[in-house]
Amino acid sequence: MPDRAPQPVERQLPTEEARDLVALVRDIVQREIAPRAAEQEDAGYFPREIFTLLSESGLLGLPYDSGFGGGDQPYEVYLQVLEELASARLTVGLGVSVHSLACHALAGYGTKEQQAEHLPAMLGGGLLGAYCLSEPSSGSDAASLRTKAVRDGADWVISGTKAWITHGGIADFYTVLARTGGEGARGITAFLVPGDAEGLSAAVPEKKMGMKGSPTAQLHFDGVRVPDARRIGEEGQGFAIALSALDSGRLGIAACAIGVAQAALDEALAYATGREQFGRPIADFQGLRFMLADMATQIEAGRALYLAAARLRDAGRPFSRQAAMAKLFCTDAAMKVTTDAVQVLGGYGYTADFPVERFMREAKVLQIVEGTNQIQRMVIARHLAGPETR
Repeated sequence: MPDRAPQPVERQLPTEEARDLVALVRDIVQREIAPRAAEQEDAGYFPREIFTLLSESGLLGLPYDSGFGGGDQPYEVYLQVLEELASARLTVGLGVSVHSLACHALAGYGTKEQQAEHLPAMLGGGLLGAYCLSEPSSGSDAASLRTKAVRDGADWVISGTKAWITHGGIADFYTVLARTGGEGARGITAFLVPGDAEGLSAAVPEKKMGMKGSPTAQLHFDGVRVPDARRIGEEGQGFAIALSALDSGRLGIAACAIGVAQAALDEALAYATGREQFGRPIADFQGLRFMLADMATQIEAGRALYLAAARLRDAGRPFSRQAAMAKLFCTDAAMKVTTDAVQVLGGYGYTADFPVERFMREAKVLQIVEGTNQIQRMVIARHLAGPETR
């Protein structure tokens, strides 16, 4: 069966610098990420060296201030970089998105002194971050979290357990949401916790159906002492900070989903044009051609939706509703496209000899992380019709 190399996505990028960035990312993808992706995912290998390379290349802090080591890039550009990375390996694309999420609180709500002390290493110094909101008993209902931070002189002492933490146990720093006051959203505060803090430990990583190379683990805080200088924002402001971060993070998940879907379409198209049955390529059959057309349409629609939300964010306009829509649509589209890609390949699609079965397993988690798609529908409906009445 002849190889059909996928054509690069034609991107509308605002500057020559942005075009150079995407070219750099594609070069790293082709040389360092794609050739090893299947083997490393199968082995459950986390490519820390790739994140070091991305940091050295200025790609871990793209949407943040260059004065602190960031790239000064609009979200419109940053998200397209994420898509390129995720199309090669979701562990890398999602990992960059999570790292950006972990930097959001300090970059947006930290003092100038905090930012000057910590952000350069976080954005361009080779560090890797993680974001700690969810807990074993508080997933979708994040405001009910139980991890506590108790004031002790000039320090805070954090105790509790966080769950479903991407990069749990390997991150260099954690943005942690903990309860410092009463029940509900107003009693939560954000902290920047070093990865080697005494009393901080990680459980054995979860055994997942996909993204096996990306460690997901519970984190245990057993009297972890953090100075007040590592408190981010005001006491009780943590939940508002978390929601702000998630609005941006959902766009990252949307971009990653489109990257996975694009990779699945590329693989399905290559197979369909090279595989012959009944004396001609299976891509000649109308039923399959329509599947490919639908897959491509969903990808283009999803890309347009996440970019429209990103441009609102870049313009300083409200984008929470559009971020929820993008996360919902793009991840549902990724699940549909990857499932259809398996169908296009038939029996081969169900084997590990082709990557589409991995894409399908990976797409599933994107409908769950950073707010399930049922939560996204609640967010969208709240914007449309107001809060639920009781």
